[in-house]
Amino acid sequence: MPQKDFDLVIHGATGFTGRLVAEYMAARYPNAGHAEGIRWAMGGRSADKLAAVRDEIGAPADTPLVVTDVQSPASLQQLMQRCHLVLSTVGPYQLYGNELLAACAASGVHYVDLCGEPAWMRQMIDAHHAAAQQSGARIVFSCGFDSIPFDLGVFHLQQAFRQRHGHAAPRVRGRVRKMKGTFSGGTAASLKATMAAAAKDPRVLDWLRNPFSLTPGFEGPKQPSGNKPMVDDALGQVNGEGIWVAPFVMAAINTKNVHRSNFLLNQAYGADFVYDEMLITGPGARGEQMAQAVAGDKSLGGDRGPQPGEGPSKAERESGFYDLLFLGEDAQGQRLRASVKGDRDPGYGSTSKMIAESAVCLLRDAGALPGGIWTTAPAMGDKLIARLQANAGLSFAVEG
Repeated sequence: MPQKDFDLVIHGATGFTGRLVAEYMAARYPNAGHAEGIRWAMGGRSADKLAAVRDEIGAPADTPLVVTDVQSPASLQQLMQRCHLVLSTVGPYQLYGNELLAACAASGVHYVDLCGEPAWMRQMIDAHHAAAQQSGARIVFSCGFDSIPFDLGVFHLQQAFRQRHGHAAPRVRGRVRKMKGTFSGGTAASLKATMAAAAKDPRVLDWLRNPFSLTPGFEGPKQPSGNKPMVDDALGQVNGEGIWVAPFVMAAINTKNVHRSNFLLNQAYGADFVYDEMLITGPGARGEQMAQAVAGDKSLGGDRGPQPGEGPSKAERESGFYDLLFLGEDAQGQRLRASVKGDRDPGYGSTSKMIAESAVCLLRDAGALPGGIWTTAPAMGDKLIARLQANAGLSFAVEG
């Protein structure tokens, strides 16, 4: 690997999530004296704002600052020459990520982001996957709450299922058991930008509807829609009452990433793999009432939703958490349950740690990975799970 000024640059370090990433990096991977020797810098359009954020988060005064104006070809090219990896928190990516992604793919610079925009991701796969393969750039989308806990949760379950039963589970259900926290303003902005794009380009709507839009050339079996409340028989009963589940707002991106992982793993989960995600609301009439309320909630796409640059307080982030359940089943009725839990709110506290560890893992643990546009499971798999458990407050478990 040729010598460059930095291993990674946090692009968007003055934004709400970007500063959380920088704060985490300063605490976990100080530039001086760390065993893994990560040389990182804070990047953004304004050197003055970067310096102010550096001081606000308590990062050392000598933390490098890099002006990263990706709308300027000269500045963008300089960034490519100075770093091995760009960690981008600047979304919506369909509005602000085209030039950066194209430059990384062409230049052999690795890239991670927090993208939850499947239509844009498909466009980037079509446009730049081949260039990334040729240059050696390892590009990994969706390195936050969407979609790491779900993508790696399915990966973890499938490994355990294969070890116990000798084959993968052709049917997996992802279920959100508990969650406290908020989705990011970037997620809301991305949803709005995607809806605007769909109004202009019919292909966008097709990609949003198709569970296999991120697996060019492969179409698997019909998948559950997950768009209506229902009693989920796979969860059993509580006091003789069925357990209700509701549509989960992140399922539209997570399921596509899980299918792409299966695709990139050469159908390790099976060519007939079926996967859906829903939110558990509870048993009986109360569970049904909550499920109907969740299904009718459109606040994420409305004007009252979180705005980019806004986010919860430190206390709110630290009191947040999530608990995800994955249920695997085969045609013989053999079953296995696994869980993924996080110790911070999903949209900010946990996401900022996950993307930071993804970047470090891609740099330090994935040297044999060829270039291309990847998802987290085939790109980093067990190595990323180990880092997330050691450093980022996640836990992966088989529950039986």
